[in-house]
Amino acid sequence: MRETSKVRVTDSVVLDPRELRWRFSRAGGPGGQGVNTTDSRVEVSVDLAGSPGFSPAQRERALARLGDRLVDGVLTVTASEHRSQLQNRHAALDRLTALLREALAPPPRPRRPTRISRGAVRRRAAAKQQRSQVKQLRRRPDD
Repeated sequence: MRETSKVRVTDSVVLDPRELRWRFSRAGGPGGQGVNTTDSRVEVSVDLAGSPGFSPAQRERALARLGDRLVDGVLTVTASEHRSQLQNRHAALDRLTALLREALAPPPRPRRPTRISRGAVRRRAAAKQQRSQVKQLRRRPDD
Protein backbone atom coordinates (compact mmCIF):
# COMPACT_ATOMS: atom_id res chain seq x y z
CA MET A 1 0.00 0.00 0.00
CA ARG A 2 1.23 3.51 -0.75
CA GLU A 3 0.96 4.80 2.84
CA THR A 4 3.45 2.25 4.21
CA SER A 5 6.25 3.29 1.84
CA LYS A 6 7.99 6.64 1.95
CA VAL A 7 6.12 9.51 0.31
CA ARG A 8 8.27 11.14 -2.36
CA VAL A 9 7.38 14.81 -2.83
CA THR A 10 10.41 15.88 -4.87
CA ASP A 11 13.82 14.35 -5.51
CA SER A 12 15.16 15.95 -2.34
CA VAL A 13 12.05 15.74 -0.13
CA VAL A 14 10.84 12.37 1.11
CA LEU A 15 8.32 12.13 3.94
CA ASP A 16 8.30 9.25 6.37
CA PRO A 17 4.79 7.73 6.56
CA ARG A 18 4.95 8.09 10.36
CA GLU A 19 4.90 11.89 9.88
CA LEU A 20 1.43 11.68 8.30
CA ARG A 21 -1.65 11.81 10.51
CA TRP A 22 -4.76 10.19 9.06
CA ARG A 23 -8.35 10.86 10.16
CA PHE A 24 -11.45 9.19 8.79
CA SER A 25 -15.05 10.31 9.06
CA ARG A 26 -18.38 9.92 7.34
CA ALA A 27 -18.67 11.71 4.06
CA GLY A 28 -21.85 13.51 3.05
CA GLY A 29 -23.58 13.28 -0.28
CA PRO A 30 -24.91 10.33 -2.25
CA GLY A 31 -23.80 6.83 -1.43
CA GLY A 32 -26.85 4.78 -0.65
CA GLN A 33 -27.17 2.78 2.54
CA GLY A 34 -23.42 2.68 3.10
CA VAL A 35 -23.11 6.45 3.46
CA ASN A 36 -24.22 6.36 7.10
CA THR A 37 -21.93 3.50 8.13
CA THR A 38 -18.70 3.94 6.18
CA ASP A 39 -15.93 6.33 7.20
CA SER A 40 -14.92 7.17 3.64
CA ARG A 41 -13.91 10.83 4.11
CA VAL A 42 -10.15 11.10 4.59
CA GLU A 43 -8.01 13.84 6.13
CA VAL A 44 -4.23 13.61 5.96
CA SER A 45 -2.06 16.07 7.89
CA VAL A 46 1.65 16.71 7.96
CA ASP A 47 3.52 18.99 10.38
CA LEU A 48 5.58 21.18 8.05
CA ALA A 49 7.15 23.14 10.89
CA GLY A 50 8.44 20.02 12.65
CA SER A 51 9.08 17.62 9.79
CA PRO A 52 12.69 16.41 9.39
CA GLY A 53 12.04 15.68 5.70
CA PHE A 54 12.61 19.33 4.73
CA SER A 55 15.81 21.35 4.71
CA PRO A 56 15.56 24.68 6.56
CA ALA A 57 15.31 26.62 3.27
CA GLN A 58 12.60 24.29 1.95
CA ARG A 59 10.68 24.48 5.22
CA GLU A 60 10.82 28.29 5.17
CA ARG A 61 9.61 28.43 1.55
CA ALA A 62 6.79 25.95 2.16
CA LEU A 63 5.65 27.74 5.33
CA ALA A 64 5.66 31.09 3.52
CA ARG A 65 3.76 29.84 0.48
CA LEU A 66 1.24 27.70 2.33
CA GLY A 67 0.81 30.09 5.26
CA ASP A 68 -2.91 30.66 4.71
CA ARG A 69 -3.59 26.91 4.62
CA LEU A 70 -1.64 26.04 7.77
CA VAL A 71 -2.92 25.72 11.32
CA ASP A 72 -0.01 25.85 13.79
CA GLY A 73 2.40 24.73 11.06
CA VAL A 74 0.27 21.71 10.08
CA LEU A 75 -1.01 21.25 6.53
CA THR A 76 -4.25 19.25 6.24
CA VAL A 77 -5.78 17.93 3.01
CA THR A 78 -9.23 16.37 2.72
CA ALA A 79 -10.68 14.00 0.14
CA SER A 80 -14.25 12.74 0.02
CA GLU A 81 -15.07 12.58 -3.68
CA HIS A 82 -14.91 8.77 -3.90
CA ARG A 83 -17.19 6.29 -2.20
CA SER A 84 -14.29 4.13 -1.08
CA GLN A 85 -11.93 5.08 1.73
CA LEU A 86 -8.95 3.62 -0.11
CA GLN A 87 -9.56 5.76 -3.19
CA ASN A 88 -9.97 8.82 -0.97
CA ARG A 89 -6.69 7.96 0.77
CA HIS A 90 -4.89 7.93 -2.56
CA ALA A 91 -6.61 11.15 -3.67
CA ALA A 92 -5.67 12.94 -0.43
CA LEU A 93 -2.07 11.77 -0.62
CA ASP A 94 -1.80 12.83 -4.28
CA ARG A 95 -3.29 16.23 -3.43
CA LEU A 96 -0.88 16.65 -0.50
CA THR A 97 2.19 15.84 -2.59
CA ALA A 98 1.02 18.15 -5.40
CA LEU A 99 0.52 21.01 -2.91
CA LEU A 100 3.95 20.48 -1.38
CA ARG A 101 5.61 20.14 -4.79
CA GLU A 102 4.07 23.43 -5.91
CA ALA A 103 5.04 25.17 -2.66
CA LEU A 104 8.64 23.94 -2.87
CA ALA A 105 9.12 24.90 -6.52
CA PRO A 106 11.64 27.69 -7.04
CA PRO A 107 10.13 31.11 -7.65
CA PRO A 108 9.65 32.08 -11.30
CA ARG A 109 12.30 34.25 -12.91
CA PRO A 110 11.46 37.94 -12.70
CA ARG A 111 9.95 39.37 -15.87
CA ARG A 112 12.17 41.70 -17.82
CA PRO A 113 10.12 44.64 -19.03
CA THR A 114 10.19 45.03 -22.78
CA ARG A 115 9.42 47.98 -25.04
CA ILE A 116 7.04 48.09 -27.94
CA SER A 117 8.97 47.97 -31.22
CA ARG A 118 9.15 51.04 -33.42
CA GLY A 119 7.51 49.11 -36.23
CA ALA A 120 4.54 48.17 -34.04
CA VAL A 121 4.08 51.82 -33.03
CA ARG A 122 4.17 52.86 -36.70
CA ARG A 123 1.67 50.18 -37.74
CA ARG A 124 -0.71 51.23 -34.95
CA ALA A 125 -0.47 54.89 -35.99
CA ALA A 126 -1.04 53.96 -39.65
CA ALA A 127 -4.09 51.86 -38.74
CA LYS A 128 -5.53 54.75 -36.71
CA GLN A 129 -4.92 57.13 -39.62
CA GLN A 130 -6.63 54.72 -42.03
CA ARG A 131 -9.63 54.37 -39.71
CA SER A 132 -9.84 58.14 -39.37
CA GLN A 133 -9.91 58.55 -43.16
CA VAL A 134 -12.64 55.92 -43.52
CA LYS A 135 -14.79 57.77 -40.98
CA GLN A 136 -14.08 61.12 -42.63
CA LEU A 137 -15.28 59.79 -45.99
CA ARG A 138 -18.60 58.79 -44.39
CA ARG A 139 -19.36 62.37 -43.39
CA ARG A 140 -21.65 64.63 -45.32
CA PRO A 141 -19.58 67.02 -47.47
CA ASP A 142 -19.37 70.64 -46.30
CA ASP A 143 -21.34 73.23 -48.37
